Amino acid sequence: MLHAQIQTQSSYRWVIVAAGGLLGCVAIGAMFSLPVFLLPISRDTGWSVTGVSSAMTIGFVALALASMVWGTLSDRWGPRRVVLIGSVVLAAALALASRATSLIEFQLVFGLAVGGATAAIFAPMMACVTGWFDTQRSLAVSLVSAGMGMAPMTMSPLAAWLVSIYDWRTSLLIIAALAAALMIPVAFLVRRPPALEGANAAAFSDGEPQSAMSVGQAMRSPQFIILLLTTFFCCATHSGPIFHTVSYAITCGIPMIAAVSIYSVEGLAGMGGRVAFGLLGDRFGAKSILVTGLLLQAFGVLAYVFVSQLGAFYAVAALVGFIYAGVMPLYAVIARENFPLRMMGTVIGGTAMAGSLGMATGPLAGGLIYDAFDSYRWLYIGAWGIGIGAFLIASTFRPFPKAQPVPARA
Repeated sequence: MLHAQIQTQSSYRWVIVAAGGLLGCVAIGAMFSLPVFLLPISRDTGWSVTGVSSAMTIGFVALALASMVWGTLSDRWGPRRVVLIGSVVLAAALALASRATSLIEFQLVFGLAVGGATAAIFAPMMACVTGWFDTQRSLAVSLVSAGMGMAPMTMSPLAAWLVSIYDWRTSLLIIAALAAALMIPVAFLVRRPPALEGANAAAFSDGEPQSAMSVGQAMRSPQFIILLLTTFFCCATHSGPIFHTVSYAITCGIPMIAAVSIYSVEGLAGMGGRVAFGLLGDRFGAKSILVTGLLLQAFGVLAYVFVSQLGAFYAVAALVGFIYAGVMPLYAVIARENFPLRMMGTVIGGTAMAGSLGMATGPLAGGLIYDAFDSYRWLYIGAWGIGIGAFLIASTFRPFPKAQPVPARA
């Protein structure tokens, strides 16, 4: 088959994986440099910590809303153009944010522009990678995700080192220059999957899943809706624990520096989880591994209720990080197995939007729960319940019947 020949004979596909990992690492790392700059910005400008932090909330919302837009544009224009635009806008937005003279200006530039530009990297690159791979697809997507997961271990320490030498404005401007220097050249390495190029497209579409389906039909399909709901509940499950576990550990009497190290353990475990779940997804099927992972994630976050010592926190953080980082790339794989490649940007953009909205729930919900009960216990119990919901929703997913393509509407 043309499909198999295109996918298996192309050695360039691993270049796409490397490009996606690097682009995601720099983009996400630049956005998540804000927590490092939080206190220096507040002290230098007099802006409140809450006000500066809200730029991150705006960024999450912008990331969610822009994901599907950029994904759809990547289907129409190709991923290279979208990723290139996103890289240029991201670097420019970081530079402009470093020059902001008012809080509202900083919130809009960093929140809307940086968050929106970051969305131009994630969904288009995930969609692009799924189209380059027929075999080893789960592993490839997981490696791109692993590259993105390197951001807290690379860009955040870089931001901390810079702000220890320079003021926050200069540091942010340096990160803007670094983003431009790395991302713009790498964006030119991104190519459409061979199956969508020129004469290959018509022949390839005959063997595609649901090749006659329109974008509108895809958006209304139970499969797409279940993917969105599962992604939302999955991210809502681990969002609160990710954001509040350090504070929870401090309330248990663990010193600040030691409590912060819990994040490092979680991040390192997540790197292994992405690769392990990718390999398992290729061997046993992405859906089976996703459903199993969601069940384990639910009980993983519940385990925080029973810990109070640093060693126990490390153990649970390693488990939770391994699982939640591992399951996230599998949504893109399931999307590729059930929808045509020509609309992958739109479909994966939709799941990225749902995931970003789910992530936005945790910080607020955790704060409200702690203020109401003076304890984080109910945060983790609630996260367990949401996680069980994600597991049950994912269990209802049924792939499209391969022998019965959906006819296109007139």
